[in-house]
Amino acid sequence: MTKPVIAAKTPAKIELEEGKKYFWCRCGLSKKQPFCDGSHSDTEFTPLAFTAEKSGPAFLCQCKRSAKAPFCDGTHSRLDDE
Repeated sequence: MTKPVIAAKTPAKIELEEGKKYFWCRCGLSKKQPFCDGSHSDTEFTPLAFTAEKSGPAFLCQCKRSAKAPFCDGTHSRLDDE
């Protein structure tokens, strides 16, 4: 597996909590998208740890191609069917 699986071509709207640490799924295999559930264990991928800078809604990437990971940058709208 050289590319992550596209979990969805839409972002996930998530309520983040300031100061809380999250683990965003990079492989696309997690059943708890957009967060890691350990499904990457047989891949070269590891989750991206991040701490929320503020509380409130955030749009997290689920296509796994965002240049601003873990946040959505709209890349999903330009993806061909993979």
